[in-house]
Amino acid sequence: MTSTVHRTCPLCEAVCGLTLTLDEGGHVTSVRGDKDDPFSKGFICPKGASLGRLDEDPDRLRKPLIREGDLWREVGWEEAFAAVKEGLDRVADRRSAAIYLGNPNAHSMAGALYGAPLIKALGTRNVYSASTADQMPKHVASGLMFGHPLAIPVPDLDRTDYLLMLGANPLESNGSLCTAPDFPGRLKALRGRGGRLVVVDPRRTRTAALADEHVFVRPGTDAYLLFGIVHTLFAEDLVTLSHQVNGVAEVREAAKHFPPEAVSGRTGVPAEVIVRLARELAGARTAAVYARIGTCTAEFGTLAQWLVDVLNVLTGNLDRPGGAMFPKPATEFGARRGSAAAWRSGGSEATRAGEGGGIRATEPASRSEAMNTRPYQVGRWRSRVRGLPESNGELPVATLADEIETPGEGQVTFLITVAGNPVLSAPHGARLDAAFGRLDFMVSVDPYLNETTRHANVILPPPRMLQSGHYDFALLGFAVRNYARYSPPLLPLDGRPSEAQILARLAMIASGLEGDLDEFVIGEMLRKATETPGSGVEGRDVAGLRAELEGETGGERRLDLMLKLGPYGEWAGKGDLSLRKLLDHPHGLDLGPLEPRLGEVLKTASGLIELAPPQIIEDVERLRGRLEEDPPEIVLIGRRHLRSNNSWLHNVGPLVGGSNTCTLQINPADVTRLGLDGEAVVRSAKGQLTVPLEPTDTIMPGVVSLPHGWGHAGSSQSVAAEHAGVSVNTLTDESTIDVLSGNAVFNGVPVTISPTGVITAQ
Repeated sequence: MTSTVHRTCPLCEAVCGLTLTLDEGGHVTSVRGDKDDPFSKGFICPKGASLGRLDEDPDRLRKPLIREGDLWREVGWEEAFAAVKEGLDRVADRRSAAIYLGNPNAHSMAGALYGAPLIKALGTRNVYSASTADQMPKHVASGLMFGHPLAIPVPDLDRTDYLLMLGANPLESNGSLCTAPDFPGRLKALRGRGGRLVVVDPRRTRTAALADEHVFVRPGTDAYLLFGIVHTLFAEDLVTLSHQVNGVAEVREAAKHFPPEAVSGRTGVPAEVIVRLARELAGARTAAVYARIGTCTAEFGTLAQWLVDVLNVLTGNLDRPGGAMFPKPATEFGARRGSAAAWRSGGSEATRAGEGGGIRATEPASRSEAMNTRPYQVGRWRSRVRGLPESNGELPVATLADEIETPGEGQVTFLITVAGNPVLSAPHGARLDAAFGRLDFMVSVDPYLNETTRHANVILPPPRMLQSGHYDFALLGFAVRNYARYSPPLLPLDGRPSEAQILARLAMIASGLEGDLDEFVIGEMLRKATETPGSGVEGRDVAGLRAELEGETGGERRLDLMLKLGPYGEWAGKGDLSLRKLLDHPHGLDLGPLEPRLGEVLKTASGLIELAPPQIIEDVERLRGRLEEDPPEIVLIGRRHLRSNNSWLHNVGPLVGGSNTCTLQINPADVTRLGLDGEAVVRSAKGQLTVPLEPTDTIMPGVVSLPHGWGHAGSSQSVAAEHAGVSVNTLTDESTIDVLSGNAVFNGVPVTISPTGVITAQ
């Protein structure tokens, strides 16, 4: 007998609804898009269609592993946790402990609820995550402009008339910091209603091919291009302000140095195109500018992300239908507070590292408390070795190797990684690989023995995805339509701990406390809520409220609490949303289109949009100083694949092969000019690789592209090892970062290309 069940896909940021068929043994026999999901409406991509294969991957670890020399031994859970405690007990100074949170934490309910308490329990400021290899510039720019790093406006895709997109390829990534299932369909609908889509990218990606216009741009020069547009808006008196702002004069003055004629030579974009883009943005009935990872992972990533929203403000399109708007997630009271690392793990400012030991509640008591009222700051502390500033409670992953290798007080000797593979995803991964081998003790929560976890002393594997509940705490904060959906566990745990229980146990070991973490957090949240004016439960009895909470697990009860206190919740007095309502609506609930709400999310000290934060204006001078520099002859950029999502999907047969291969895309003119054939040697300041060539006119001359997440030679993951590829992060440079955010630079990396067998001087 088969059964049909429904679940949110946890594999990327699109949060698509799935309909799964399971046989009597709990095996997935088919996966289809959920046509009754009001947000995704049946859309499915190849990753989602392969969910069953990934969930039942025979190479996934089923039991904990302890490493003894070069050998691994399967052990029981109690022995594994005892080994973790023994390793942590040897850390005399918690400044020597560190934690790294990988990308999948943003797609995990357990990561969302338990990562931040684990950070707090460790009592260290050595917090690292995939955020500083991905989107930290957007958090910093939003924090400085709007007062909070999670106040990130998203393009109102379903109503906009004009979309200018830079460094994003949602037809293959499915979108990022912009949660939009069926992104391709939404872009086609934009054009179908007479709107215009312009894509700026060094490659003619699948998204660019769909657009009305594709503009080639030299990698890493997006800030110059955007400044050229800003310059034109001021020069031609095209500025329209719909909100009170600080800093218009400062932005105007800064833009004077970047006229289209000056930035054209640096960007490769003709001056007349820059001027036209400015006029089109200003003249559109509604418009939005959206930029993603290609612009974030560049040397001036924060400036580029700042200029994106400067343009949204100057054209009058911020916080208006069809423009760039702020979503209202159902659990917002706990979603807009805290570090980007905690964003990856769903935590809050209350769990900020370095505030002492112990554990405290990770969600604030009310929406007013959720939006931090203290002025946003970066650099509250700095890294020990390179003196790099923290951003949103974490340090740049680009300096993690420094902290492990460099002796002295506070040298990192103990590391926990949760669902991350920084050996393949962080800059100069080979150095990080060697550094991990020097650690005294390492613990990894991960389903695989991979390039990073092979260094661990203990690996704690979480159960299958279908054995875990799922709610997208993080991603629904960036949705292009307000929506909520909960997926309860579909299969029993069969005696093993859930991922939530694994992380909670680690937090309790690190804190030295005993008891039920969930009950402690719930109690603290309820106490604060009942003491907060306007919370919806002000003055009520904590015990009575606790008795009203539903859920089979602590995580479900915490979700119920957050929903009930949230903007649509039954306790907040503005709706009837609760866990019970989501369970009664397994396909999800449409909570309506985005609505103007700048007044709710704006938390600057002035109460105004800060259009010209001093830190950003200061960095503009650095950008200006580089304007006349000659660009490198050849630069390297990354690449996304539709059937991949970082390294963790390379062990699924149906997703490997075809276009999902590790090749170096290169323009045919460069192939001829450099005398290349078949494969070539790519060299950077940090390393070299021999890579198969994929000549294509879809990439600019002088630019080459390698996908990220590969480099699985010798892996214990059988499929990944057969399609090993090479790691692009052999070539990237950990010493080059975006100054304002600490983000790693993966785009615009200078390289040389030569035929195999040819020795070139470095």
